[in-house]
Amino acid sequence: MYDYIKGKVTRVTPEYLVIEQQGIGWQIFAPNPYSFGSEDLQVFLHHHVREDAQLLFGFPTFEQRELFRKLISVSGIGPKGALAILASGQPQHVIEAIEREDESYLVKFPGVGKKTARQMILDLKGKLTEFFGDSFGSEETNTLLSSDQSELEEAMLALGALGYSEREIIKVKPQLRDLDLDTEGFMKKALQLLLKQN
Repeated sequence: MYDYIKGKVTRVTPEYLVIEQQGIGWQIFAPNPYSFGSEDLQVFLHHHVREDAQLLFGFPTFEQRELFRKLISVSGIGPKGALAILASGQPQHVIEAIEREDESYLVKFPGVGKKTARQMILDLKGKLTEFFGDSFGSEETNTLLSSDQSELEEAMLALGALGYSEREIIKVKPQLRDLDLDTEGFMKKALQLLLKQN
């Protein structure tokens, strides 16, 4: 129904961003809302319809959106789970894990157990080669920050919104405190640490 939207980012939260276009603010859920810039930008959309809601999911590239659609086609993976996978900022690693049938890597994502990991491999192996390449490289962007929370705290809230448990978040937080990063940087580093944990 919707392919993309162009507009200005007017709000960023741990779960979604708001893009204003012609006086209307569109609430768009995204893998890492803090990775979007604050200027006018184009966001590729997926319109998700449930019995109780209609939601928009947004991605900085066409390829990320198509990978999201592939992921939610797998039984056991909903939009929230697919966002958590894409938020790692390393979709190539996910694709490679599926191609190698590496279940141990896939089960590190929130909501992905052994059964779901096996289903991902069964459904998607050999069907994701179109997503290899530089399409997922992220550019340095500015972020909109609220005045009452530190960038680290915002990143921790975003991890919680993606489905990571408080125990997992507390475990990586001390390793991030001394780093000088923006919210997006903290998110990427935290996700890397979470994916390395056993």
